Amino acid sequence: MLYREERLNKTIRDELSLLVAREVELGTLTTITEVDVRDTHEDATVKISVIPSSKADEALKILQRESGRLRSLLSRKIRIRAIPRLVFEIDHGPEKAADIEKMFLDPNN
Repeated sequence: MLYREERLNKTIRDELSLLVAREVELGTLTTITEVDVRDTHEDATVKISVIPSSKADEALKILQRESGRLRSLLSRKIRIRAIPRLVFEIDHGPEKAADIEKMFLDPNN
């Protein structure tokens, strides 16, 4: 990945994390784990981790509903030609890591 793309992904992730914390009422602990802006810069895949995981689908629906407003707020924070469309996905990586760790700690399961 090019340095410019890495920097853009990190900047969007950092600013979006702050905006979600301040502007969106989710009722859960939601973390933006990764942002991947497509080569065309039209779309950005935003991966989220939600605790408790039982409310992940609800949080995802809220973020999808608020994506236009978040994109607008993001455009005031980041100076690029066009802010990509935000596509939210649940990041299952932390859950899988916890399951693997549990298997190592308790080999009888």
